[in-house]
Amino acid sequence: MGLRIANNIAAMNAHRQLGVADAGLSKSLERLSSGYRINRAADDAAGLSISSNMRAEIASLNVASRNTAQASSMLQVAEGAMDQINNMLTRLKELATQAASANVTTTDRQKINSEATKLTDEIDRIADATKYNGTALINGNFGATASTSTLVASEGVASASSIDVSGVVDTSATYTVSDAVGTVVSLTNGSITQTLTGISTGAQTLNFDALGMKITLDNAYDSSAELSGTFTVTSSTQNIQVGKENQNYNKVGLEIGDMQMSALNDGSELSIDLSTVSGAQAALTDIDTAISYVAEKRGAVGAYMNRLSYAAANLATNIENAQAAESVIRDVDMAAEMTTFTKNQILLQAGTAMLAQANMAPQQVLSLFG
Repeated sequence: MGLRIANNIAAMNAHRQLGVADAGLSKSLERLSSGYRINRAADDAAGLSISSNMRAEIASLNVASRNTAQASSMLQVAEGAMDQINNMLTRLKELATQAASANVTTTDRQKINSEATKLTDEIDRIADATKYNGTALINGNFGATASTSTLVASEGVASASSIDVSGVVDTSATYTVSDAVGTVVSLTNGSITQTLTGISTGAQTLNFDALGMKITLDNAYDSSAELSGTFTVTSSTQNIQVGKENQNYNKVGLEIGDMQMSALNDGSELSIDLSTVSGAQAALTDIDTAISYVAEKRGAVGAYMNRLSYAAANLATNIENAQAAESVIRDVDMAAEMTTFTKNQILLQAGTAMLAQANMAPQQVLSLFG
């Protein structure tokens, strides 16, 4: 063979192979230390794109799973309050049965009616006080939203969403706002009026706590008389997001009944007067209707809870399967990568040794100068 010293081709080849082995070893070290097969887009561009989309879906599904758990907790709060209302209706049934009997005196009926009145007051109190995260659940206002007519057109109120009606509101009333005085703003629903004083211009929130609502103003509110107008409040089905897409099949609509005395008689007023025999006898029928009404609404809440439990179980399965699929794409197979690492480690050691041998080969030329 020819002996040349200007270009050591054997050494160059050994160096190239050594570089390949070193790059492979570095890649294996990166994968083994991170646990991922894809650490940058260059590793697998298509795989990274698919994996990134799947990660976003998995994150969304995890939040949807929490939504179902929180919705179930909310329904448990509502159902617990309904249970107590049902117990009070049962007690009212006992009192009405007692008052309807001829062996009870008029004085006794007055005492019975006094207890019944306190129970009906407590039913209304529980209906108004039962809330989840500040939202009333069983007073008929669950899912209440402002439906404005002339108010939204006024400067300072951007849209109907600027009116927070999460408190105890009257869905049958028309609300009227007036600030003609300038620094004084009033809100009334026809029976309750609340006036706020010292109102300045600019962005702010007006808290009408007596009426259960807040009105958020923006910087466009710059003079008096701008808020003069009316709006109403409507109640609608509330959706729980149980999926990753904005589709109806990824939502569960919830409706919780009105447990106030004004609705317990199958949607009508439950009026109880046990001070007379005729009143007590009429109450027996009305209370039966109320008990059936509450049972129906509790049954609906229970059905929602069962549906959400199945939705949660399905989400858990989807999350597990999606995570497994994403893992196949992005995660490294530690056993296979360790095999590659060992191979590259041996090649690196062998390449280093061979490079040393190749660099020594030109030394043979010195024997020609003997």
